Amino acid sequence: MNLETRQCQNCHNDFVIEPDDFDFYKKIDVPAPTWCLDCRMQRRFSFRNERHLYKRKEALGGKEIISIYSPDKLLKVYSHKDWWSDKWNPDDYKKEIDFSKPFFGQFKKLLFEFPWAALFNTNSVNSDYCNYTTDNKDCYLVFGGDFNENCCYSTFNFHSKDTADVYWVERCQLCYETTDSKNCYRVFFSKYARDCNNSMFLFYCSGCSNCVGCVGLRNKSYCIFNQQYTKEEYEKKMGELGLNSRSGIQEFKRKMSNFVLKFPHRYAQIIKSVNSSGDNIVEGKNCKRCFEITGPAEDLKDIFLGGLNGRDLSSCDHLGHGVELAYDSWAAFGGSSNIAFSLWTRTCHNIRYSYALTDCSDCFGCVGLRNKQYRILNKQYAKNEYEALVPKIIQHMNDVPYLDSGGRIYRYGEFFPAEFSPFAYNETIAQEYFPLNKKDCLEKGYQWKDLETKNYQATINPEELPDKIEDVSDDILNQIVGCAHKGECDEQCTTAFKITSQELQFYRQMNLPLPVFCPNCRHYQRMKQRNPIKLWHRKCQCAGKQSENGVYTNTIQHQHGDSPCSDEFETSYSPERPEIVYCEQCYNTEVA
Repeated sequence: MNLETRQCQNCHNDFVIEPDDFDFYKKIDVPAPTWCLDCRMQRRFSFRNERHLYKRKEALGGKEIISIYSPDKLLKVYSHKDWWSDKWNPDDYKKEIDFSKPFFGQFKKLLFEFPWAALFNTNSVNSDYCNYTTDNKDCYLVFGGDFNENCCYSTFNFHSKDTADVYWVERCQLCYETTDSKNCYRVFFSKYARDCNNSMFLFYCSGCSNCVGCVGLRNKSYCIFNQQYTKEEYEKKMGELGLNSRSGIQEFKRKMSNFVLKFPHRYAQIIKSVNSSGDNIVEGKNCKRCFEITGPAEDLKDIFLGGLNGRDLSSCDHLGHGVELAYDSWAAFGGSSNIAFSLWTRTCHNIRYSYALTDCSDCFGCVGLRNKQYRILNKQYAKNEYEALVPKIIQHMNDVPYLDSGGRIYRYGEFFPAEFSPFAYNETIAQEYFPLNKKDCLEKGYQWKDLETKNYQATINPEELPDKIEDVSDDILNQIVGCAHKGECDEQCTTAFKITSQELQFYRQMNLPLPVFCPNCRHYQRMKQRNPIKLWHRKCQCAGKQSENGVYTNTIQHQHGDSPCSDEFETSYSPERPEIVYCEQCYNTEVA
């Protein structure tokens, strides 16, 4: 088929469906979308609460548990352990299909009658306050991170130890306030650091040790702002910088933010990949408009956070581990295949419109089943009955569509309406990537949750905290620290927080000052360091001998000589941003 332009029924902007999209839709047997890419992603994200934890009573036994569902939500919530136990039977929850009513409404009724797992936290040891995680030990407020030990306040950290306040790091130890880094030891306030140690404020550096405030260095030691020092000079200079104090760190941050703008930035982090576009892609082949892909992965399009032997995937997020042929879904794992319009499926095949299935196949509109086949709304059918009934349901969904509160039409081929989400919009990752205020949120048909009034008062203000950790006594563990944002930001501020014994020990060991922002505000600050999951078409800003804006002078002649580079690309750096953006070849000529 030819390229086709359609109008999104949600935002009413035009979007393009390309010929290879139609090929994929035919392969997985779904109609073309009526929502644009961003609106589809935003809708899926509104079903994923990662960070907001609450205490509530468990419906099975009445004990107090930690849950991602606030106590005001009228849901049947079981602890993670009990949800997976044989104390109850998922077969007790099933519906007969009613062809006089919209299918989506019938699914919603089943969904909200069924028990919900309080958290997604598997094989944890002393890590109760973690979500979407597995195999963590002695971790606190870790979200989406697996195989960690003694880590806290972190998201998407993997195989890491004794680390705090990081985002998307792998095999790191004793690291702090670091993002998008790998194989680092004792690295603070850094981004895109690889195989580095005993360093602070690194940006696009690899193989570096004892470096501070450096950009684009490879295998260097004893450098400050890219200037080489002897070991003795470096140690003396470090003593003068005062990076063991909060005031010294803040001053250095200001200098570093200006320093990084003097160097070219690689248009995208696409490593060992072929015919791929997006950002943060490793070992991808034919991955288009994809973000956070850890390969090998092949034939992916419009995917956020996936890979791991995945292939033939479109418009999905948070999936991996051998998933094949999935569309408009999130959290599919364990070699699942032929999944569409579903959430959290593990080792499943031929699934449509389902939630929290494990080891299931040939299910349509099902919830919470395990080791089942030929189910519709959780009811068992014979193989021939199932195969005859599913096409009738699909036709019924088209003939009797569901209308949400905003008048949007849901036929077969649409993901679940956002009003089916058990979460308020600002409880989910949708607020992190597509932020809305309360007014706009409600107008768009999403739910909103006002911040709960806290019954505590700060006992110490952030400006009263000692500038250095050496001046902090154990009494800080008894204090309630006021957040410096005072709830006046757009970062889900909790207004106050406590210092745990685990993190106090960490700050003392690393000689780092106490934070003045609550964990939520710190998380949002890390998120703001990362580029958006959006692409712009741009041209390389290498003008020949120097950058287009004249700030950076090339150190070596490039392949295009003194003439401007003609390369064009898709990048997550918008044209309005101040960074100097080079194509891969120009960047590698200067940095690699």
